[in-house]
Amino acid sequence: MSAASSRRRTTAARPADPDSASGDIVTDDVDAADPESGDSTDDTTGVAGVGRSASPRTGVRTHSRARPAETVGTALSTIVEGTRSLLGRPLASYHLILTLALLLTVFGLVMVLSASSVEGYSQDGSAYGLFATQVVFALLGVVVFYFTLRLPVRVLRRLAAPLMVITTMLLALVLIPGVGTLSQGARRWFVISGLSVQPSELVKVALCVWGAHLLASRRRENAPLRELLVPLVPVGLVICLLIILEPNLSTTITIAIIVGTLLWFAGLPIKVFSGFVVTGIAIAVVLALVESYRSQRVMSFLGGIDDPQGAGYQARQATYALANGGVFGVGLGQSRAKWNYLPNAHNDFIFAIIGEELGLIGGLLVVALFVIFAFVGFRIAHRSTDPFLRLMTATITVLITAQALINIGYVIGLLPVTGIQLPLLSAGGTSTLTVLAMLGLLANAARHEPDAVVALSSGRTRRFGRLLRVPPPVAYTPSRAEVLRDRLDGRGGVMPGAPGRARSGPGRGRGPEPAVKRPVWKRMWPGGRSDPGVPDPAARPVPAPAGRGRYRSGAGSEASGPGFRGAGSEASGPYGTAGGHSWRPRSGYSATPSRSQPRGYAGGANRRR
Repeated sequence: MSAASSRRRTTAARPADPDSASGDIVTDDVDAADPESGDSTDDTTGVAGVGRSASPRTGVRTHSRARPAETVGTALSTIVEGTRSLLGRPLASYHLILTLALLLTVFGLVMVLSASSVEGYSQDGSAYGLFATQVVFALLGVVVFYFTLRLPVRVLRRLAAPLMVITTMLLALVLIPGVGTLSQGARRWFVISGLSVQPSELVKVALCVWGAHLLASRRRENAPLRELLVPLVPVGLVICLLIILEPNLSTTITIAIIVGTLLWFAGLPIKVFSGFVVTGIAIAVVLALVESYRSQRVMSFLGGIDDPQGAGYQARQATYALANGGVFGVGLGQSRAKWNYLPNAHNDFIFAIIGEELGLIGGLLVVALFVIFAFVGFRIAHRSTDPFLRLMTATITVLITAQALINIGYVIGLLPVTGIQLPLLSAGGTSTLTVLAMLGLLANAARHEPDAVVALSSGRTRRFGRLLRVPPPVAYTPSRAEVLRDRLDGRGGVMPGAPGRARSGPGRGRGPEPAVKRPVWKRMWPGGRSDPGVPDPAARPVPAPAGRGRYRSGAGSEASGPGFRGAGSEASGPYGTAGGHSWRPRSGYSATPSRSQPRGYAGGANRRR
């Protein structure tokens, strides 16, 4: 016997371990000289999950298992890296908006067909009547989406005021008997060639565009608080009054959300904004208690009325539908609640049908889509350099997300029933049209991000871009009037596209330094701060040496002494307050300096308004 064979021990015909996954006989072949074995006399058991695995050089079949924690960690790291790589692309926001618009529209058409088939057959004798109407408005919405995607920003701002006037006039005309159509005790629609158009939905888009244009055009004026509120709030009150006369409380709430969001991101002081919020809530409560059916809904939600067949019938049937769906649902098209058990199953309560047919997984999928939409919308608003696009995209994002949350909230029983539709999923022609128009505006704003402008201006257009034939975006540049106003106000000091860079030339001091980048949760504050009452030393402009340049103390400069107390200073009370300033910029700019700011316009918190 050789020395090599004497060091090798083979165990044969050993019965399989009862805990092993297989019943095969395991033969151990261990090399005593293997440095990884650690002991020349140890046997490898070959039992899955027990003992040590043999060396790879021995050729022994091992039953080692990967740790679950390591597998999950690897998967999460792969997902995080993939997400970062996706979001790092210059057109990531644009492609995400297009994908979300397509997914929500197609999914909404499928669910409308499933939820409206029974009611459509019982009313018109066709299971596809309501679905066909929804398809027509969806196609019109795609056309409007493409139009708003191609529309230049300067043209959009010129059309803001005319659109606001036209939609307000339509709100007044719909109240005239014989012009507006009366249905279910409300006069809200125009019927044109068999298609009903609701002006209160159209006015949402006009108000978002006009309000953003109005506040963005006044971002550099040292105007008092009255000038910030007077153009916007009275128009909003007129619109709310016309909608209340229809009556339509749910749309009134959405108009209030639009106005409040515009004022919030425009930098309205928190005390004034809180007063508006409290006043709005009080008015909503009064309006809810005036009408009998509204008060019954509220009292049923609060538990004051226990009438399963009365005011709480819809909410109870929606709960039954969600419970019937369980985790995986009963199957697409197999809902029982839509057989005239749940009123308006295809409209206000379509989320209950989604939960019944697709289960908890389908409901969470819908919530995830709107969460992703909110993230992408705020990302576009944060990355935009045009103040108009920032205000408009932030307002549209809040509006669509708030509508989705309110609808889901009252379907699952967390809120009283208000009648607000689920965007792009509920049946509603004009609502689908307006939401697609808003998504087109978001996609247009995403194409005007600085990185997207550079990528699209390089001339390397992909096949999809050539198919859409969308013109390349134009980088944001301030108008001549804005530049001239900045020079007259003594705000110059930063070259366009170079925040914090010193301007060359005789007699010109150093411009403001860029603000230190803050965490995302702090930048979500309209003024880019977590505490608006406490100054941020890192965000203060650096004054020029005494006697040099335009930034001398007390000479109308942007940095006139510690505390900004110099005469004619930009920060000497933008809201009409004497001897002070607000730390929250009116335009809603974040603290992160952008790469294409106009002359004399320091990014973010450096603008003391």
